[in-house]
Amino acid sequence: MATNIRQRIGISIILVALVVGTIGSFFVMILANENAQKDAVEKQAVYDSYIAKVNAQLDELNKKYYPQVKQYSDRPAKFDRDSVKELETKDLKAGDGAAIDESTSYRAYYIGWLPNGTVFDQSIDGDTLKAPFDPSAGAIEGWSEGVNGMKIGGVRELTIPSDKAYGEAGSGDSIPPNTPLKFIILAIEPPEEVPYPDELLQF
Repeated sequence: MATNIRQRIGISIILVALVVGTIGSFFVMILANENAQKDAVEKQAVYDSYIAKVNAQLDELNKKYYPQVKQYSDRPAKFDRDSVKELETKDLKAGDGAAIDESTSYRAYYIGWLPNGTVFDQSIDGDTLKAPFDPSAGAIEGWSEGVNGMKIGGVRELTIPSDKAYGEAGSGDSIPPNTPLKFIILAIEPPEEVPYPDELLQF
């Protein structure tokens, strides 16, 4: 009889321990979930602040440069593809900044078109400008050679033979093989970088 009582007490203690442990685990899970939610909210706020700064910078660039780029939007026109034998450059506006060479860090707004006058790519997006292009991320040979000596703040038109553009491969559906291209390029100083928050590097 005493043994049965001790067994019942032991079982009761085990059950109580299990219940307490389960409740404790439940509260730990709730606390962890609350902390995770709080952390997510804080990181979202940091991210929103970062995006707001990026957009504010783009707005300032747009106000400053959109009119300059837009005035050339009606310049793309048909040209004789067979007459493009070598790289040609024409300054449409003289810049007042440093002359560009292969070591120069700069950004650009541009309009690019095909021999039939079709614009295949451009910085203009409705009534705004896209983020300025970083040529170090991958400019074609004719672009890199064509801007050499151009001054920051200037506008230059490039006529690029196909072998210094996309050659026999072309580029996707927009640029057929062996196609010469024209570009109008506005070169600007690189805008101040908006640093990506450290808190989001593992987000």
